[in-house]
Amino acid sequence: MNAFAPRHLRLTLATLATAITLAACSEKAAPPPAMGPMPVSLLEMQPQNVPTSIEIMAQTEGARETEVRARVGGILMKRLYQEGDVVKAGQPLFQIDRAPYEIALSEAKARAEQTAREKQRLKGLAEARAISQKDYDDASSNDAMAQAALRQAELNLSWTTVTAPVGGTSGRAARSEGNLISTSDSLLTSVFQSNPMWVSFSLGESDLAKLSGHRVTDKNVSGIELLLPNGEAYAQPGKLNFIASNLDTVLGTQALRAEFANPDGQLLPGQFVRVRLLTGERQGVFLVPQAAVLQTEQGNLVMTMDAEGKVAPRPIQTAEWHGKDWVVLGGLQAGDKVITNNLIKLRPGMPVTAQTPPPAAQPAAADAKK
Repeated sequence: MNAFAPRHLRLTLATLATAITLAACSEKAAPPPAMGPMPVSLLEMQPQNVPTSIEIMAQTEGARETEVRARVGGILMKRLYQEGDVVKAGQPLFQIDRAPYEIALSEAKARAEQTAREKQRLKGLAEARAISQKDYDDASSNDAMAQAALRQAELNLSWTTVTAPVGGTSGRAARSEGNLISTSDSLLTSVFQSNPMWVSFSLGESDLAKLSGHRVTDKNVSGIELLLPNGEAYAQPGKLNFIASNLDTVLGTQALRAEFANPDGQLLPGQFVRVRLLTGERQGVFLVPQAAVLQTEQGNLVMTMDAEGKVAPRPIQTAEWHGKDWVVLGGLQAGDKVITNNLIKLRPGMPVTAQTPPPAAQPAAADAKK
């Protein structure tokens, strides 16, 4: 019995080690627990009526962009406005040296007074036939020319103060104090009338082909909207105030211009914006977020959840964008549930479930009571 005890013990230990090893292997080989359906956000499709539109790049311009020019030459003495400020019609903007024109006015006044006296003196002599009628007529002509020269001298002096021809937003001064201004190079600044604001743009052949008659008319455009550079819609509606009667023979485009009220000065001249022409209405279409539409070589498609709760790809026919959504003309039906997130993780036939929104945060006051 004692001789066989160590061997018996060794066999027992070996058997136990083998059992432990097999148990460990079996644990490693066990399949992982089954994953549950992936939570996704769903958007149930409902038919809608969406206005049809054409969007095109455009640029704003003041309804009046007036150049401010000097009518007389001289040294520019002072700028009387703050560049970029809103100015009123008739407001002084620049002052040109008045001294030479004040002297010229004094000379013109003296000359006009002299000719007036001479005309009056010869008038009595002419009536008494003491002088010839020609002498009186010459004096009358000299007086008329002197009075005209006086009026011109008065105008020249008044023009040394350069005023705004229209009200609007002032531009940068083209000349600074001390410059010599000449009538041949007299541009001093510009004034932009920004309310209303004009927006100029052109439609190409591809856009014109979407309209009846292949051109813009008052009948096939029901409205016009403006999209700001940040993508937001401008609050004020617009109207077309110019439609070219012919197409550009080089570019094949039709030039147009719209007018928008700008009471708060939100629009500035020279901005690049987008114009949306409302051309009608699409009925019974679906709106799908742009992020939910997958663009492939075969066309656009969306991922939907079928009746069994599984992923089902669905080819769709898209039109234009409406805000941040695609307008879908075909491929979807009312009640379809389109998946809008986790698209990169989805595979056809994968089980999914509607994602539950996170619980609302409890008010701080309720936490304090607890």
